[in-house]
Amino acid sequence: MAKKYTPNEKEKYMCAKHKTYFKKKLVEWKQEIIENNTKSLYLSDSGSEISSPDIVDQASSQTEKNVEMRTINRQRKLLNKIEKAIKKIENDTYGYCEETGEPIGLKRLIARPIATLSIEAQEKHEKNEKIFADI
Repeated sequence: MAKKYTPNEKEKYMCAKHKTYFKKKLVEWKQEIIENNTKSLYLSDSGSEISSPDIVDQASSQTEKNVEMRTINRQRKLLNKIEKAIKKIENDTYGYCEETGEPIGLKRLIARPIATLSIEAQEKHEKNEKIFADI
């Protein structure tokens, strides 16, 4: 069995090997999310006809449904970000900061393949968010 490939700093940044690696990683992540969502939707549908006269049970069930819906919404947003990242690979803009145009860096992309900002730009963005949140 071949050794598992991991992009490294010695190679040209965002060379064909890097793009192939990240595209494969993103496509697999997308498939995993879709499979998990399909399973959870199937499981929640099969139990949705249980209604209880007990108010506490009904409230608990409603809370569970709300949590499920929030999770599905987050997953939907994540799928959208994964799709955007795949498109960026296809149009050769993947791996570069949307604010500065500088390389995001392999370590950051391996940890978070949907990253769109360099660490510096992300920190600046978060600092600005905090300042506005404190006002």
